[in-house]
Amino acid sequence: MLFSLPLFLAPALVAAHGAVTSYEIGGKKYEGYQGFSPVAGAQIIQRQWPDYNPIMTVTDPKMTCNGGTSAPIAAEVPAGQNVTAFWSQWTHQQGPVMVWLYSCDGPFTACDGKSKKWFKIDEMGLWGDVLNSNNWGTALVYKDLKWSSRIPATLKPGNYLIRHELLALHQANTPQFYPECAQITVTGSGTATPSGDYLTSIPAYAAQSDAGIMVDIYQGGATSYKPPGPAVWTG
Repeated sequence: MLFSLPLFLAPALVAAHGAVTSYEIGGKKYEGYQGFSPVAGAQIIQRQWPDYNPIMTVTDPKMTCNGGTSAPIAAEVPAGQNVTAFWSQWTHQQGPVMVWLYSCDGPFTACDGKSKKWFKIDEMGLWGDVLNSNNWGTALVYKDLKWSSRIPATLKPGNYLIRHELLALHQANTPQFYPECAQITVTGSGTATPSGDYLTSIPAYAAQSDAGIMVDIYQGGATSYKPPGPAVWTG
């Protein structure tokens, strides 16, 4: 039976959550940032994050890239190809996976991810109608420690941030956000870009009171779930 853990266990849990620590694109492995044992001068595509403690509010400035602001290199990704993120550990099985892109419209050194240009390219929330279960996107990350998403085939070439976000809902009405970003350069002949309701800002892509964020999977009585934020843009 699943249950909310008492607060006195919280410090132990902080050290046991997880973060994206590497990527694979076109069969090539790219190391990510090792936040608790960083390698000096490492040539990584991931924006360096200070820790993987949970972010508790959707308006926290760390929501953009978990506090990461730069990376020394970028990975080239042909439009239509998959980007696979890997976690070295992950401990929660209730909550959605969401994958986002942000068009830098210029060099990465001037790309802070703070404008209303984020859009989803992938998500998985709940399948079935039982919230108090392991039928969630994050349960697949728990099982496989990876997540693969396709870059839309028609996407306009350029520099982008790719942001993987796990939203843990295992504690009633106490959401925990875990985002990380990496730098990719999309290539190809596409011309498509999302607009309108597909675009949002991060932080604050939804209200803290959103039904996809403030959730009681045990006694809330819900039989369906919709991940927060805009719809997925597929190109």
